[in-house]
Amino acid sequence: MPHRTETDSRKLLRRLRDAMSVASPGQERLDRITTIIAESMGVDVCSIYLFRDPDTLELCATEGLRPESVHITRLRLGEGLVGKVARLARPVNTANAPAEPGFRYMPETGEEVFTSFLGVPVQRLGERLGVLVVQAKEPRLYSDDEIYGLEVVAMVIAEMTELGVFVGDSTSFAATHKNPALLRGVTAQEGEAEGEVWLHEPRVVITNLVNDDSRAELARLEGAVAQLRVSIDELLATAGTRDKEHQEVLQTYRMFAHSRGWMKRMEEDIRLGLSAEAAVEKEQSTARARLERVPDAYLRDRLHDLDDLSNRLLRILTGQGRETGATMPDRPILVARNIGPGELLEYGRNLRGVVLEEGAVGSHATIVARALAIPLVINVPRITTEALTGDHILVDGTEGMVHLRPDDSVTSAFRDKTAMQAKAQERYAVLRDKPAQARCGTVIGLKMNAGLMADLPSLVSSGAEAVGLFRTELQFLTQDRMPRRTDLVANYARVLDAADGRPVHFRTLDIGSDKVMPYMNRPDEPNPAMGWRALRVGLDKPGVLRMQLQALIRAAKGRALSVMFPLVATGAEFTEARSMLMREIDREARLGHSLPERLEVGAMLETPSLAFAPKGFYEAVDFISIGGNDLKQFFFAADRENELVRRRYDTLNVSFLTFLQVVVDRCHETDTALSFCGEDAGRPVDALALAGIGIAALSMRPASIGPVKSLIRRANLNEVSELIARVQTRGLETARPALLDYVSTLVD
Repeated sequence: MPHRTETDSRKLLRRLRDAMSVASPGQERLDRITTIIAESMGVDVCSIYLFRDPDTLELCATEGLRPESVHITRLRLGEGLVGKVARLARPVNTANAPAEPGFRYMPETGEEVFTSFLGVPVQRLGERLGVLVVQAKEPRLYSDDEIYGLEVVAMVIAEMTELGVFVGDSTSFAATHKNPALLRGVTAQEGEAEGEVWLHEPRVVITNLVNDDSRAELARLEGAVAQLRVSIDELLATAGTRDKEHQEVLQTYRMFAHSRGWMKRMEEDIRLGLSAEAAVEKEQSTARARLERVPDAYLRDRLHDLDDLSNRLLRILTGQGRETGATMPDRPILVARNIGPGELLEYGRNLRGVVLEEGAVGSHATIVARALAIPLVINVPRITTEALTGDHILVDGTEGMVHLRPDDSVTSAFRDKTAMQAKAQERYAVLRDKPAQARCGTVIGLKMNAGLMADLPSLVSSGAEAVGLFRTELQFLTQDRMPRRTDLVANYARVLDAADGRPVHFRTLDIGSDKVMPYMNRPDEPNPAMGWRALRVGLDKPGVLRMQLQALIRAAKGRALSVMFPLVATGAEFTEARSMLMREIDREARLGHSLPERLEVGAMLETPSLAFAPKGFYEAVDFISIGGNDLKQFFFAADRENELVRRRYDTLNVSFLTFLQVVVDRCHETDTALSFCGEDAGRPVDALALAGIGIAALSMRPASIGPVKSLIRRANLNEVSELIARVQTRGLETARPALLDYVSTLVD
């Protein structure tokens, strides 16, 4: 790295700091900054462009261009050289700007006389805030030293923007942490909640951006890094030999912490005039911008390791620990970049809702949020930087929207919506002990999905007849080591005790794909959803599955036991798994342990192949549960974790209903019990269609049972069946419009 003298850089940063310390309107501060930078660098033009919205940059201050173009000149993301810098998140340096591909001439600025151009992104922790530009009349390429120095200045501007020092006058686009904000994400768990923000990982606030003594700051950095390295070594020493995955993460931390390049870059930033904290965050932002462009998934995952390491170092330097002294609000809504299932479970039912900046629809956190029956919105951009603990927040999990610091009119409309839903739930409560009997006399069995002991009280309050799916993997996913068999026995026994005689269908361990145990080595798979997961893992590595089957048998204590195997793709796989279960039954008998009074063994139909298994398979299973979420993604070849395609295909698509009818007919032929389990079972119109084609049992989250039961009791399933048949005969693409028309005619 070329040697950079600290005098000019430190002088410039100090002038910027002094300018910011003077009380003045936001526009005056921006104007003063551009003047200082232009003078210090000896250029004709310095301009600051900030994002007005996620796709639009606005010229907010300039020294050298026509003043009347300020707040008039705007560029779309990627448009012109300024838009290119913003889109690529890296510098553009050219001696002949008009000759560059993508150059856009903006006549209102008077920039036609300026030939050379250097633009650097203004960003903080991967969040794009704007672009800082310098220009000169003479053709010249800016040196590496000048580029680096301008990046340091851009980092300071980013911090100032985040701190809101430019708020005022016409700079309302700056992040103020005061104005209302509507943020859109992805629905992971439906429902609505109102409350106050509780940040899972409070932001480290950096107020001292510029140093007065480089030597002192270098010493602070060296001491903090030494402390960080010691803490990581201690974690490694106590991680335990069995936690290989945990050790791999810590080894990655150790590698980063001992990286000489990382340390050298931060030291260089300090010599140029940044404080130790600002130097750490600058390198964190640079690394994040670089890694987010890397196509390799493994390298992108390392971004999280580097983030965590940098955050640890910042907390050492600032003394701002995770415990900030703030008291959790009475109505907490958790806001986080991401969160593991164990951490979410620690919060428990105290939370009103969860909002994540990242996350996936099938993630562990989503599974836990569903079990806790709290709304969850994921992939909400900038929520961790926009929100502060205590902020008023409205979470619309049904629409995937988050209202941060809403005004009174939005709050009033939101409360009206939730009040209407509460009245509807009161109406459903009246139906709790009544059967889901359609007007034609057909009764549909409504069951609930569960995965935690905390779910079981809903078995009575929701009016569910049984637990149609108990996810046994949550006990494995929320611990840092393999559960012991005695722990599994105790847990399963408590579940059966709480069910109080109602059937519980235990799904054996469904791991792999998006569900990876912290202590399990994750294989490198190009398509994990279709890879080594669920029953395939159990059959290839039978030790864990055998232990789980033993635990289920012992937990039954002579009561009825229902076991179903996930992701069965062929009849042979079910036969092998059932044989394993029966061997454990024989073993328990030899040991003198009590056996279940009745044993039911079923399969989850989640792959199209199983629909066409030999007739012998249908005769061998005691029941089949259609796993709608996985089956739909495999049927339509549409990854349910991919937001570009997961909503593209409809459950009421005629081809999918026709396929399900094949399964229904085969089960009727062999007198095999059939149910449908998944999100679609809890959507009333979809549930009505499933019942209409002959699926006699549906399993869903407890909150959906009331709405589904209400609609079924008002409908005639013979009419629904005939309606779907007419849609099929007419060659229509989907039955949804016809069903919606039918539902609109039903009387409460």
